[in-house]
Amino acid sequence: MRPAGVGAARYPDHVSSDYSARHLSVLEGLEAVRKRPGMYIGSTDSRGLMHCLWEVIDNSVDEALAGHGDEIGVTLHADGSVEVSDVARGIPVDVEPKTGLTGVEVVFTKLHAGGKFGSGSYAASGGLHGVGASVVNALSERLDVQVDRGGKTYAMSFHRGEPGVFDDSRGIGPDAPFAPFTSGSELRVVGKVKKGVTGTRVRYWADRQIFTKDAAFSTGDLVNRARQTAFLVPGLGLTITDARPASIAAAAQRAALAVSTAGAGASGTTADATDGTGTDGPATDTAPALAVEQGPVVERFRYEGGIGEFVEHLAVDGAKTDVWRIQGSGTFKETVPMLDDKGHMVSTEVERTCEVDVALRWGDGYETVFRSFVNIIATPKGGTHQAGFESGLVKAVRAQVEANARKLKVGQDKLEKDDVLAGLTAVLTVRLPEPQFEGQTKEILGTPAVRRIVDSVVAKRMTEILTSTQRTEKAQAAVVLEKVVAEMKTRISARAHKETQRRKNALENSSLPTKLADCRSNDVDGTELFIVEGDSALGTAKLARNSEYQALLPIRGKILNVQKASVSDMLSNAECASIIQVIGAGSGRTFELDQARYGKIIIMSDADVDGAHIRTLLLTLFFRYMRPMIEQGRVFAAVPPLHRVVVVNRGKPNDTLYTYSEQELTTLLKKLERSNKKYLEPIQRYKGLGEMDADQLAETTMDRAHRTLRRVNVSDAESAAKVFELLMGNDVAPRKEFILAGEGLDRERIDA
Repeated sequence: MRPAGVGAARYPDHVSSDYSARHLSVLEGLEAVRKRPGMYIGSTDSRGLMHCLWEVIDNSVDEALAGHGDEIGVTLHADGSVEVSDVARGIPVDVEPKTGLTGVEVVFTKLHAGGKFGSGSYAASGGLHGVGASVVNALSERLDVQVDRGGKTYAMSFHRGEPGVFDDSRGIGPDAPFAPFTSGSELRVVGKVKKGVTGTRVRYWADRQIFTKDAAFSTGDLVNRARQTAFLVPGLGLTITDARPASIAAAAQRAALAVSTAGAGASGTTADATDGTGTDGPATDTAPALAVEQGPVVERFRYEGGIGEFVEHLAVDGAKTDVWRIQGSGTFKETVPMLDDKGHMVSTEVERTCEVDVALRWGDGYETVFRSFVNIIATPKGGTHQAGFESGLVKAVRAQVEANARKLKVGQDKLEKDDVLAGLTAVLTVRLPEPQFEGQTKEILGTPAVRRIVDSVVAKRMTEILTSTQRTEKAQAAVVLEKVVAEMKTRISARAHKETQRRKNALENSSLPTKLADCRSNDVDGTELFIVEGDSALGTAKLARNSEYQALLPIRGKILNVQKASVSDMLSNAECASIIQVIGAGSGRTFELDQARYGKIIIMSDADVDGAHIRTLLLTLFFRYMRPMIEQGRVFAAVPPLHRVVVVNRGKPNDTLYTYSEQELTTLLKKLERSNKKYLEPIQRYKGLGEMDADQLAETTMDRAHRTLRRVNVSDAESAAKVFELLMGNDVAPRKEFILAGEGLDRERIDA
């Protein structure tokens, strides 16, 4: 009887009698992984599948960190397998004396075994548990490893963790006939390499008995992780190749798309939902397809600037300071079990060194962008190093604010952590041997002593910067202190006036703009605020709305471009201030979603270029100062029609049809001609909402039973922020390049 999960059906009949205790000893540890995969990779969906890939990649990155090799390649093959290659030292191929197995077999079949447990192979690595390669092997239907070392290429294959040989005469894949080793394993020599050439290549097929059917490798996550690693290891080159047919087709489609003049698409948002019981929304026009090469999608990353360049990449706002670099180290002692000469585990006190490297800068925004890493392994949930960074930073800034309290007009108020972190973009990395993570997924650092070391390094260096007499640093330090004090005052002011932002107080004080046509209902979830373009549209909309739950707020033309303007300029702008006041939930860091007075915000602008521009400006305002409204799916764009076609019927009332694009109109007219149906000419072309009758506006745009709304959402806030900055920011050069790159746009699609 074979162990569960080995896949007995694929063993050739002639080897059944040779099944021996060797198979049990090989699979003893790995079977635990197969039975409880969640303990090792977190889950068996796409997240767990990606975690396995990170484990293999991190092994190669650890080699680069140790100074061996500067190239790593990752290939997603069309057959569902993934391959990771490097030009590092290569996995040892000699026999490990304690187990009698080659280094390759030890690494891929033994839990808690590898070079990261000793004191000489890796000074600092992402792995502590020593289960990375072996866990991936256990959860793979097939895994092939090749090692270039000593002028030869060695190879070994595994089937669900057990070493053996696949018969690839009919093609390489997990379904090829497999024969396990019986008396002993063989590390085969399959080729020769030039002297001095070393490296490792690992290719594996994830086991679909373990992972869910919809689990898939995410190219976006892989590219982001590769870019991140390239920033963290200066000089390391990473190449991502995606040869999967679906990814190639998607890349070709993206390359063929031009930017639509529809405001939602131009502002980093997408249309993804219809409203009520109405019909689906109009199809979005796309640019003509461009000729693109149907080859693998390749992304390559290499950066020399390290985490300083990483901070500039992450920043989503304009800079108020240069990127400041904080570096230092500290030592601590801890007691760990270590193997003695006899192979026994003995508790030993060792001295560790923790190296700290931080890059940070403040911008003119209010959001915090923070990334933390331990030995280049991301720790998205923080840990002791992040706690030390925050306490050291707050300590240094608070001391300088108190020292300059009179100049900054602070009074008796105290800074809080959020005041200091507002507008901060920072990357924190620590390197230390054998870090203690909370769980194999390594999302939280648990080594206690690291907090004290990071706190000390950050507090000391930040104090030096904030008290510097050097001209540039002194000026920027003053800007930082003024900014954090302003954030503190904003927070205190918002707290003091919180109740005045509520709907009840706003109505009692009659402080809402007089141009607001409010609704009668107090049920926030069921109410809607239409932001309409101009007074002419307001007049029609008043007659078309349901005043029980639909409110109207007119704006005059194009509001302020808040991407370029300061916060004070935004608040002093009448239109922006009215919108924020009417919604009643505050703005920026003080925005509180549960205080919003309406369940839906609907932007209702004309279906032309000017209307799209107004919609984009409004979305910019929401994105920068009321982003939770977008993130919660409460901001919509109305979809008014472009044309009204009256179809003539004999003996019964005429039919009225609406179209939303020139293409849709052309298709409709051709369909009517084929059906020998006549329509009244000229066809009405709406130049604005004010040209529509109230009944027409209600039927097409405002009535819940018939209208279509385009929900605005932000699937990736960081990417969207960069699009906002490109299209609406102060830097002209990138925008010019973007416009020039769109020279292939179809001029017929431009509504002018």
